[in-house]
Amino acid sequence: MPKLKKNEDAIFVGSEKFIPLLTKEQIQKRVKELGKQISKDYKGKLPIIIGILNGSFIFMSDLVKNININCEIDFFKLSSYGDSKISSGDVKLIKELNADINDRHIIIVEDIVDTGLSIDFIEKLIKSYNPASISVASLLVKPDSLKYNVKINYIGFEIPDKFVIGYGLDYAQKYRNLNTIYVLSE
Repeated sequence: MPKLKKNEDAIFVGSEKFIPLLTKEQIQKRVKELGKQISKDYKGKLPIIIGILNGSFIFMSDLVKNININCEIDFFKLSSYGDSKISSGDVKLIKELNADINDRHIIIVEDIVDTGLSIDFIEKLIKSYNPASISVASLLVKPDSLKYNVKINYIGFEIPDKFVIGYGLDYAQKYRNLNTIYVLSE
């Protein structure tokens, strides 16, 4: 695996150059705004916030810290990328929920919605449990990449159709721990 090298603001993964797209401060400001909106929208309810592993764990952790109502937490784990920069087009469920979500308010949390394949898969799966409602929060959305008709209720940032790493987003399971989101430079 190529080592990460920093050069001023850019980072290099092997010979590939990544430049900052969203700073830690921009991300935290927007996550705080999303937490406030979710708190307002779900006041008087007890939603179950369901993170999609592995990518959503950092965003979801910061998001729930900014939600000031009671909530429960659970996780699905999916696989659709493997070690590639491009989705395989095949979603596999690796970890099922532990919570009973029948007649519950569900908030699905994703790190990024690219084609919409994973969200489409999860929404269909969750609907089979007869929840009271389903909404989706995604830190990043690539509108130009969407191939599925999915509704994202809480969007952190819309970004171009480019490969990104950091803040939970990986490259072959690495670089999730970067606190800035970097985009592959052309």
